[in-house]
Amino acid sequence: MLEIKELFSGYEDIDIIKEINISINKGENLFIIGPNGCGKSTLLKSMANIIEYRGSVKIDEEEVSSLDRITLARKIGLMSQTSQIHFPYSVYDTVALGRYAYSKGALSGISKKDKKIILESIENVGLSDLKDKMITELSGGQLQRVFLARVFAQDPDVILLDEPTNHLDLKHQIEILQYLKKWVKDNNKILIGVLHDLNLVHYFADRVMLLDKGEVVSYGKASEVLNNERIESIYGIDIKGFMQNVLEKWR
Repeated sequence: MLEIKELFSGYEDIDIIKEINISINKGENLFIIGPNGCGKSTLLKSMANIIEYRGSVKIDEEEVSSLDRITLARKIGLMSQTSQIHFPYSVYDTVALGRYAYSKGALSGISKKDKKIILESIENVGLSDLKDKMITELSGGQLQRVFLARVFAQDPDVILLDEPTNHLDLKHQIEILQYLKKWVKDNNKILIGVLHDLNLVHYFADRVMLLDKGEVVSYGKASEVLNNERIESIYGIDIKGFMQNVLEKWR
């Protein structure tokens, strides 16, 4: 279980996230929604202990701020919006970095088990035919899938994804989210993702959290949160009406 109590966090002594209280069971996925600047990315960084927080973030009753880097990497994997290329590695070598937390030392090399997990992770994002290609030669969508594969290879208990479908075409958005949902169920993991596409949220989420100005204003099943009257006032648009009008054009 992931349990968050009385969580506050932000930057330069200014709280962006305020008094978050949620719990998520293994085998569930949660998508966080809300307008730009409401604190979605800050919340993920707090969960991953990238920025300091007040309150409590526990995985299986262990406070994440008390974990060493290796243990934390086995517990939580984060893919942010701004994943960057630091070195011209191949797709395979980039995904292999996800196995660092399981290595026995800098000179230990990659085991047969590691190689199997790396290749499976690459296959699951549809890049097997590009595994030897340099990541500097990839499109934005292909690169996004490489970084997703790296998180899969890390095999953490909790995956945190900030806009994982950025740069992906519709086919790959759906395939990745289908794989994520199955992976979470089959492996008893937890997925927490930030998405702007409310259609995808409606279709794939077990639970949804609506944030506004750093506070939780609605939390529950997708059908409950997305039909809440508050969502219209927060986004400043009749979202349900707009979606229904769009659907009419497909008929």
